[in-house]
Amino acid sequence: MISYGKQSINQDDINAVVDVLKSDFLTQGPKVAEFEQDLANYCSAKYAKAISNGTAALHLAYLAVGLKSGDTVWTTPNTFVATANAALYCGAKVDFVDIDSKTYNMSINSLRLKLIQAKKDNKLPKLVVPVHFAGQSCEMKDIWLLSKEYGFKVVEDACHALGSEYLNSKVGSCKYSDMAVFSFHPVKMITTGEGGAVLTNNKGLNKKVALLMNHGITKDASQFKNKSDGDWYYEQQVLGFNYRLTDIQAALGISQLKRLDSFVKKRREIAGRYLNELKNVILPYQHPDTNSSWHLFVIQVNDRKVVHQRLKVNNILTQVHYIPVNEQPFYTRKELQNSNTFYQYCLSLPIYVDLIELEQMEVVRLLG
Repeated sequence: MISYGKQSINQDDINAVVDVLKSDFLTQGPKVAEFEQDLANYCSAKYAKAISNGTAALHLAYLAVGLKSGDTVWTTPNTFVATANAALYCGAKVDFVDIDSKTYNMSINSLRLKLIQAKKDNKLPKLVVPVHFAGQSCEMKDIWLLSKEYGFKVVEDACHALGSEYLNSKVGSCKYSDMAVFSFHPVKMITTGEGGAVLTNNKGLNKKVALLMNHGITKDASQFKNKSDGDWYYEQQVLGFNYRLTDIQAALGISQLKRLDSFVKKRREIAGRYLNELKNVILPYQHPDTNSSWHLFVIQVNDRKVVHQRLKVNNILTQVHYIPVNEQPFYTRKELQNSNTFYQYCLSLPIYVDLIELEQMEVVRLLG
């Protein structure tokens, strides 16, 4: 069976996890801090916090930038529902900006026009969340400049984009954002089973995430509001959550991160082969300012159900990314033209590190 995506686990990964299982710390130990530092170093960000999953990471990032009841978040419909749901967890409202018909990312022109109208209506967003769909970065410099003009915060949903580059910097460097969020679900670039991370260059935002992810508790004496009773003393200062990553998961992440560049290289090779070999379908466009790590390879095809079924009966599983969030029954917002059109034709083909050329060429053959 060939799936659209899956993890790649080797003996080094297994050994790393077994070593932790034999150690004194299964959680709240040294491996989490090591993983965080490795992530920050890889992305050239000052700070990284490892989180239990990507959705929790989004939730914490939104809270850290001050999102609260009555605020509004703008994001793209072309994403998993978690991007929008995490805003609702904060009591905020969600609105959507249509996608660019070429990149499938948030349209800069649509964002700009929506901001102009929102300013007239006194309804500007507190936060804008661009989503780096399929691994290709959004046009972050333009979004960042608009954030300075209109006064909103920027959190990158980079859950697809670990290992990608934008303007010759790694996605996650937060050069053009307040924070960036990754996911380490098994189909993503690297995996910790479930897991996520929040990266930032802002010390204050990092401290907020660190506090919120651990029940709102601190053991840092410099942060205490009351006098310490002894070495055991801690304080709960806010209402937080148990969003910690375990050392078991962090050990897997450390091992996987060592192979990330080779993972990205292999995915780019697979994507290049699709781009060269596929005919009679709409191929994904790559913006010249970006270099995708190719979490997904998404084509547009007529008769999608027929194509999907043809591949399925030949043991090739494809997927659709995404049903527009604004068209989900829970949200039921106004249809956005580009997002809706893209949904009618999009199909994600198999792309993962262990996909061999023979298997890939069978996909190409069946697409005819």
